[in-house]
Amino acid sequence: MDITISQEQGRVPVTVFRIRGNVDAATAGEFERKVREATAAGTRHLLLDMQDIPFISSAGLRAIHAAFIELRNLTPDMPDKDMRDGINAGTYKSPQLKLLNPSTNVSTALHTAGFDMYLESHTNLKKAVASF
Repeated sequence: MDITISQEQGRVPVTVFRIRGNVDAATAGEFERKVREATAAGTRHLLLDMQDIPFISSAGLRAIHAAFIELRNLTPDMPDKDMRDGINAGTYKSPQLKLLNPSTNVSTALHTAGFDMYLESHTNLKKAVASF
């Protein structure tokens, strides 16, 4: 797995992780480390470009969820109970973490795990950045 990190400016600064390769048990730790480094450097809005991820395992899904939790803990947008109720009602989407161009296999894994219930997915970089 390789991660290229860049910055985009919308209404807020957005850090973009362009991920290439599988996100699995062998690489999830590196992904989590890069998220921690980015948040320590001030990242509060993260867009994951997933176009070049052919496969994501449960370890990769856990790493994405850990990124969601870390960003949410840094900038909570509402109480946890309200967030959970919103996820269950289909009205909550993370304002801190969003996805760009997940491959078909990754989209299937995200849907199966329920991540699409709380993470927005976009197909256009400019529109994704503007959504933050």
